[in-house]
Amino acid sequence: MKKNNTDQWFTFDIPSKWNNLSIETILKEKWMVPKKLMHELRMEKAIQINDEIINWKRSLPTGSHCKMAIFKHEDFGVIPKEGFFEVLFEDEHLLVVNKPAGIDTHPNKEGQTNTLANAIAYYFQQKGEFCKIRHVHRLDKDTSGAILFAKHALSHAMLDRMLNERSIKRTYLALVQGLISSNSLMINEPIGRDRHHPTRRRVSKTGQTALTKVTSIKRFAKDQLSLIQCSLDTGRTHQIRVHLSFIGHPLAGDKLYGGKPIFSRQALHARKLSFIHPLTEEKIECIAPFLDKPAIFEKYI
Repeated sequence: MKKNNTDQWFTFDIPSKWNNLSIETILKEKWMVPKKLMHELRMEKAIQINDEIINWKRSLPTGSHCKMAIFKHEDFGVIPKEGFFEVLFEDEHLLVVNKPAGIDTHPNKEGQTNTLANAIAYYFQQKGEFCKIRHVHRLDKDTSGAILFAKHALSHAMLDRMLNERSIKRTYLALVQGLISSNSLMINEPIGRDRHHPTRRRVSKTGQTALTKVTSIKRFAKDQLSLIQCSLDTGRTHQIRVHLSFIGHPLAGDKLYGGKPIFSRQALHARKLSFIHPLTEEKIECIAPFLDKPAIFEKYI
């Protein structure tokens, strides 16, 4: 499956596993495209088979040539501004970058331009690629690492569903205060807002379900720190920070949740992002290098 670089078309041939399926079945049952987006594609006559607009219910034999007008010239939605990040993976459908600590994922107020989204808009602008900046998930301002963006509405819808179904795997490395006694544990505690603080979250019986799997990697008795790996089954705001603070092992450097200020930020890095590409079915695995200067993690790996 590939983009025709001269225009808006994404082209592919119907594979044998989809023999005699209709466009409607492919969109609805295989790609699970939301109804609103399916309606837009239908109204815009955005799909052709063998260069013809056909009835979406018609069965398509293997090898039928499909064209989908999904690459649109769009406003970025944010102000382009040059900024630093590393590209970990990119094609015409999505982008995975390594976010440095100290910048927001996207603007939180009107006119803000010093975010990752602004830097990506500038990057696209320099390449002559004009698409809305669509983050699939976020990282806190002072968390570094791999973060995923979609380049068009179809990939965004598919990646968003995959995230909700937990088929996008996110693995974090963290340095926490104290020596964690267990080699592996699952923290299953709901998280809600802290009504006494504007940005802080807390474990709360009335909060949203939150599951964090923690695996201990190394313990450093002299520094009273533990290096751990975390994986998320949910994506609540500040989830890892809240859960680790709750069990008595706040992130080193995380002053908001009780960590000691031994680093300039909370020691949390989104190390790996892995998933099956929604359109090419390629296995994508991105490892995000450490970016901190002075270094935070390297001494403990």
